Amino acid sequence: MKLIHCADLHLDSSMTSNLSREKAKERKSEMLLTFNRMIQYAKDEGVVAILIAGDLFDKKKVSKTALNTVWQAINENSQIAFYYLQGNHGVGGLLDSVDSLPANLKLFNDTWTNYVIEDETGRSVTISGIELNESNSLQAYDSLVLDVDSFNIVMLHGQEAGHVSKDKAEIINIRGLRNKGIDYLALGHVHSYKEETLDSRGVYCYSGCLEGRGFDECGEHGFVLLDIDSVTHSCNRTFVPIAKRNLYTLDIDVSDCNTTMEAVERIEKVLAHGTYPESSLMKFVLTGEVSIESEIDTAYLIKQFENRCYFLKIYDETKLYVDYDAFALDISLKGEFVRMVMNDSELGEEEKADIIRCGIQILTGEED
Repeated sequence: MKLIHCADLHLDSSMTSNLSREKAKERKSEMLLTFNRMIQYAKDEGVVAILIAGDLFDKKKVSKTALNTVWQAINENSQIAFYYLQGNHGVGGLLDSVDSLPANLKLFNDTWTNYVIEDETGRSVTISGIELNESNSLQAYDSLVLDVDSFNIVMLHGQEAGHVSKDKAEIINIRGLRNKGIDYLALGHVHSYKEETLDSRGVYCYSGCLEGRGFDECGEHGFVLLDIDSVTHSCNRTFVPIAKRNLYTLDIDVSDCNTTMEAVERIEKVLAHGTYPESSLMKFVLTGEVSIESEIDTAYLIKQFENRCYFLKIYDETKLYVDYDAFALDISLKGEFVRMVMNDSELGEEEKADIIRCGIQILTGEED
């Protein structure tokens, strides 16, 4: 019996934090297309159920395009059951847009709800879930009762923790779920894939999101394919990458680079050690210690490398090195400026370095 575990799709997300309006619109469409690719994968592989462990949409007000895409996928694939547990972003108007729910859409509420799927041998897989809130989060673990003879999947949405936290519904008490007869704990809320041992019987897993949206969601994204043998209680678990685009953050040490072209060479060396498709979204973080007289033009670097990826941003987090002794006896205007800043007791060392850098750029005729 094959099932898919996915979560945190955040369909209809605005995507405007990094991208232009045009690319943000394109990424919104790509996220819907990735959702449809997952459905097609399920059809091709004979998947009987898709578990959505929260945050199907990004907000409560959702575009008609996003709603119609989801409803069409559910209605046109009656052979697949969709188990949807709401997350902290809610259903996004999904239920408000129809008068009645299709039979293959299974929902949960604030008490434990159990669904049973039987295979051709009559053996069962049980899917249990509860939507945690401030009222039920403390009692939910004690009230979970499972049939140990069934293959048990439990769905929850929240951040894992070693214990329950009062009034924090988004916290999942992993310890409180041990030795309950859980074979697979399908979680949502964390946007990267992670699987860990729950107890001697089961595992818990965050499937991550289908598409990364920001640079806090770097790396591969996709869903988990479960292939369950309900007789032996064995389960093969496979992470399936499906994202249209991945995001990467590269730390690039440009210490001792005095020119923009030297920085270009340093970036090229870093890129040569990895594989970054042109479809990627990239962030370069320049690090290290550089001289205040060095010139590293980030605007030029963006133009140099932006054709190598879908989107590029560069952060300059270098620290400035000031050789104060070199200016101690300099009789030029530049030397006098540096000594004046150095002798200002109200400025910190980083402030002095920044002011000196800006001043030298102005004195040498560069744009600040």
